[in-house]
Amino acid sequence: MKFLKTLAAAGLVAGGIAAASATAFAADISGAGATFPYPVYAKWAEAYKKETGNGLNYQSIGSGGGIKQITARTVTFGASDMPLKPEDLDKAGLIQFPTVMGGIVPVVNLEGVASGDLTIDGPTLAKIYLGEIKTWNDPAIAKLNPSAKLPSQAIALVHRSDGSGTTFIFTNYLSKVSADWKSKVGSSTAVEWPAGIGAKGNEGVANNVKQTKGSIGYVETAYAKQNNLTTTKLINKDGKAVAATPETIAAAAAAADWAKAPGFYMILTDEAGDKAWPIAGATFILLPKQPKDVADAAVALNFFAWAYKKGDAMASDLDYVPMPDSVVKIIEQSWAKDVKGADGKPVYSVTN
Repeated sequence: MKFLKTLAAAGLVAGGIAAASATAFAADISGAGATFPYPVYAKWAEAYKKETGNGLNYQSIGSGGGIKQITARTVTFGASDMPLKPEDLDKAGLIQFPTVMGGIVPVVNLEGVASGDLTIDGPTLAKIYLGEIKTWNDPAIAKLNPSAKLPSQAIALVHRSDGSGTTFIFTNYLSKVSADWKSKVGSSTAVEWPAGIGAKGNEGVANNVKQTKGSIGYVETAYAKQNNLTTTKLINKDGKAVAATPETIAAAAAAADWAKAPGFYMILTDEAGDKAWPIAGATFILLPKQPKDVADAAVALNFFAWAYKKGDAMASDLDYVPMPDSVVKIIEQSWAKDVKGADGKPVYSVTN
């Protein structure tokens, strides 16, 4: 398959950054997984192709699929918004590293309600997704929005149907703010949803909410932005109503000490801080410690090294938060130390 510029330019096309001829660009590196970072990976891949001639075939299939494919070694790298624990990385012979940070934002389709008009807190959001709050004029929502004209319309719940790191981040947050959610549903890439309809990928949820009056869903901020969806504010851990912006996502990540996180395992939900967005997280790349194809692994690492160096503006344009330079240095050192060929030689050099 080859990389299609039209898909990258569109930014949000279900399926992936790939299609077309099976013979063209046969040497292009392959990746699969999280839909959360798909918009920025598309932009990076298009720019990298123009600059280097090297293509990227990335399938936006969800974190669960990405973990399965890299575990089976059917792709050069996997991608997941749910970080794997160090013991799971060791068991699978993988390394992981974060590429960008972003936010998950509730999105609604309510007539007369614009982005930022509606404020929800964590416990109320959990009750909505538990199916306990059924209409938009419920007293719990009305109390948080005293000046809003809320309809008696039924709430149409939309959630992910596929194994999803976005769902992991979302349900991890709900588990922190609602004891009922934690005990009844819990946190994972796939959960037993008490109510609602499922849609595949951030793309599917975004499209479903856009087409369904009275609906609520959760998507990565780039999907909300590119689809012109109506976003809500959330009450954060410090009791402040905040919108999902690069600044509030960065505030959530401010206390993250990546140097002390084995395997770069880090979860950024419900962080303290006046400006912190409560549903934030990093997205991760999974790569074998001893790759089956050393040349492809080297190209993949060079691609991400290029992205760290030249892709920050593209990431910021889509409301992602780039990784700090100090963290990038630690990441590249881990590549040189941990990723080796069968001959024991490093696949990547920090001096290149």
